[in-house]
Amino acid sequence: MLGSGRRKRRNACLSAHAATPRARPPRQTRTAHSPAWCPHIAAFAGLILIGPYLAVARADTLADAAERYRPLMIEQVDQSLAGTRLLRERSAAADLEGAKAAWIEARAGWERAEVFTSGFVPDLDREIDAWPNATLGFHAIEAKLFGAGWTDVQQETDALILHLEDLDVKVKHLQLLPQRLLNGIVRLAYEVGESKAGGGESAFSGTSLNDMRNNVDGIQLAYRTIFVAAIAAVDSELSAAVHEKIGHLEKLVDVADLKSLDRDKFRVASEELIVVLQAAAPKIGLRSPTLEEITE
Repeated sequence: MLGSGRRKRRNACLSAHAATPRARPPRQTRTAHSPAWCPHIAAFAGLILIGPYLAVARADTLADAAERYRPLMIEQVDQSLAGTRLLRERSAAADLEGAKAAWIEARAGWERAEVFTSGFVPDLDREIDAWPNATLGFHAIEAKLFGAGWTDVQQETDALILHLEDLDVKVKHLQLLPQRLLNGIVRLAYEVGESKAGGGESAFSGTSLNDMRNNVDGIQLAYRTIFVAAIAAVDSELSAAVHEKIGHLEKLVDVADLKSLDRDKFRVASEELIVVLQAAAPKIGLRSPTLEEITE
């Protein structure tokens, strides 16, 4: 497992079971000179009653935001599917350079959609983007096109199209649970920092840095669309910290080539983003993603 030997992060759990104190009924009629604590008890009781409704409203807001994210995710999957169909066309015509360009185009949409794919459709994720031991999907095609210079990839491309079409259906109809989307952001931050920064995912094509940039774009897109408003409403400092950590990742991948990437700084930056997102989760009514969920 990628997380073996890494420092365990504390799981944040929110347990709030407060009992409302009951005031003993007075023996005499209260007047304007009654003790001052009485209004405070009433106010506290009001908060206890309102609290659950606030939690429901916050959950509804996150669910609405997740739905606003859906068309953006569909757009990324559609881009990947269109690129893969073009790849089939170009490879069938023995156009190696055209097939390579189509493969790169298809990858961009896929990498930005990985916030969704690993958490909601893990089986499809493995079929489409298995790595490093790839016998199918993007990387099996990459090895032939870029590694061997072959255009004989029709069988692999047809299978990839089939899986992407399945994904296209699922992304339009699956319930988008905010908890799983937050987990997806955190998991992708871990993956891009721990494994992709370590040597590059797409070595044959030389597009590993593009993979990482698109992953960070996907993280930023999901966070801004779904979570930024909710976190800013409850903790402006924490919201600023998340913004700063994502911006740092964007800056680190804004380099000329993979060898220019400061991998140690990038790895640390991804870990710092994970930590602040774990801290933010309970503040917006979600569970802090666990180490097991991040690294599975």
